[in-house]
Amino acid sequence: MIETTNPATGKPIRRYEEHGAEEIARRLDAAQDAFRTWRTMTFAQRAAILTAAADRLESGLDSHARLMAEEMGKPVKAGEAEVKKCAWACRHYAEHAEASLRPKAIATDAAKSYIRYDPLGIVLAVMPWNFPFWQVFRFAAPALMAGNVGLLKHAFNVTGCALAIEKVFKDAGLPEGCFQALVVRPQALGPVMDDVRVKAVTLTGSEEAGAAVAAAAGRQIKKTVLELGGSDPFIVLADADVRRAAEVAAAARMVNSGQSCIAAKRFIVHEKVAKPFVEHLVEQVRALKVGDPLDPATQVGPLAREDLVVDLDRQVRDSVALGAKVLLGGERLKRPGFFYAPTVLTEVAPGQPAAMEETFGPVAAVMVGGSDEELMRLANDTPFGLGASLWTRDLDKAERLAAGIESGSVFVNGQVKSDPRLPFGGVKRSGYGRELGEEGIREFVNIKTVWIA
Repeated sequence: MIETTNPATGKPIRRYEEHGAEEIARRLDAAQDAFRTWRTMTFAQRAAILTAAADRLESGLDSHARLMAEEMGKPVKAGEAEVKKCAWACRHYAEHAEASLRPKAIATDAAKSYIRYDPLGIVLAVMPWNFPFWQVFRFAAPALMAGNVGLLKHAFNVTGCALAIEKVFKDAGLPEGCFQALVVRPQALGPVMDDVRVKAVTLTGSEEAGAAVAAAAGRQIKKTVLELGGSDPFIVLADADVRRAAEVAAAARMVNSGQSCIAAKRFIVHEKVAKPFVEHLVEQVRALKVGDPLDPATQVGPLAREDLVVDLDRQVRDSVALGAKVLLGGERLKRPGFFYAPTVLTEVAPGQPAAMEETFGPVAAVMVGGSDEELMRLANDTPFGLGASLWTRDLDKAERLAAGIESGSVFVNGQVKSDPRLPFGGVKRSGYGRELGEEGIREFVNIKTVWIA
């Protein structure tokens, strides 16, 4: 049995029967059968189903948001926004997939030559708990519109969300077998990964999980897309709008209670504006309401699991032992559940866990530099490269500096976010491949050349 726990109370809430070997085999058979039909359907037919899925998401807004709050602690207002974003992704790909995958003519020595984009088949998605709906729809909407079918292995603590998503697609009219959840533990995925009918794997998760999946897929010569951890820099130059930057900094760090790969984590600030920036940041973070995720007024909920609180507290304490200073928070809250106080650390330096590791929780680490060159060096001094936020009034300078930032995206004077219209993904240990945008929908297709004499 798989048991889920309410992180706001620390108490179990539901139990789910795991899928055994026979059920897994049945679902693989169903997926392969479904692919044969689904791939032949027109874009218009697929789009109608994706649009219906968007409608189902919105009609179940309250229940989906509540389920996320109960299973992983997401404040209900944030859960509602997540569901709406999933509906947006469904509608975006319903509208734009055909244009993104339309055959492309190329002039050569042939009478006719072109590129076509054909679906691969079954794509296995190994998804995390922190955005339990969005991470799945970010994969599913483009993959399904491209003609693929999906198998979802979700994080065990959001099993209810996985089954709810499966039901959304079923109620929208998606043919049987086109999208199925596997209620299994990670060790049960070996036979699925090895099955020749599974053509590709996409994973969002930890470095360790990404490395394991990439190694297993590599042995089978299967395509993978990995979106892994991040320690995103939020760079504030001397000419930035400091108050505005601090307001966005607080929101960017505390989104999803700090449990986001693309949350700003390292705040790298020019020494000329460090003092006012930190003052405004502390003011903003202190004002956040921590509490029950089912309370619509709550802005910061619990962490999703007990071990996450323990690890985050270790990172903070070890950073303090190496010279970091706690301006706010810095400890686990004395209340039931897995709550950690919104925290601001200053005097963070390379070598400290807060500077070099991914802190997955509500902890902001402030680093200070004396020149633009030093700020850029600190920004790139990380094994990660997912997203970066750069703050300056000089937009020409911003574009020059953006070229040298080692990350999958750079947002100037704004918060890093994923958007169905733009490719999303990382470099270095943050992974490879892209989701979303035109590049994302083309990750799981056969880019086929056709040459006619």
